[in-house]
Amino acid sequence: MGLNAKIHNIAELKIKKQIPKVIEERVLIALSHYPELKDTHIRFIFTQQLKASVMAARPVILTLLGSRKRRIYDILISPVFKLKHSIEPIHQVADEVLIGWIGHELGHIMDYEQRNTMSIANFGLLYWLSKTYVRKAERVADTFAVNRGMGSYILATKDFILGHSELSQRYKDKIARLYLSPDDIVELVAKLEDKTQDREEILDDEAKIADHIAAEK
Repeated sequence: MGLNAKIHNIAELKIKKQIPKVIEERVLIALSHYPELKDTHIRFIFTQQLKASVMAARPVILTLLGSRKRRIYDILISPVFKLKHSIEPIHQVADEVLIGWIGHELGHIMDYEQRNTMSIANFGLLYWLSKTYVRKAERVADTFAVNRGMGSYILATKDFILGHSELSQRYKDKIARLYLSPDDIVELVAKLEDKTQDREEILDDEAKIADHIAAEK
């Protein structure tokens, strides 16, 4: 069964989205978990500019000056996955791993969507200046993804990174330090399966997390 068979309303998922054909199916699966982003303009762009990461979600600065509905976000993607002794094209990474990576970046966009222009500016400055802030911001993105049913994908991405023998220990240490751990993800998934916590409570929790980070100066 192809990945497209797992997705409904493909045409709707493509609205205001720019997606390279080679990763389109994986991107659409990730987007299917974020109905709130259906009308959000997002461009998925392969680039050689990323040095210390595989993907990065960023707002297009000039679009922050107008209406929130006119915002454009870029998810920058390194076309290759660099290992110790080789280079692997990113689109050849296992489906669930790539979907988890994309889902995490969409979690960042969910965070940005809750912020006004000044809050996004503060986010960019603090992300650059504070490792503690980076840790909180990355965990918020993971939380958004897990809360939208992407726990298995996020877990697959973490396991892939932390267990890959050809990845540098420095990169693994960075991921372990800044992002939710596999145990954290399993715990979040368990909470979501608790019928006493409905979707409105989850969204309220997310808003509180994002507001707390935005208030830090």
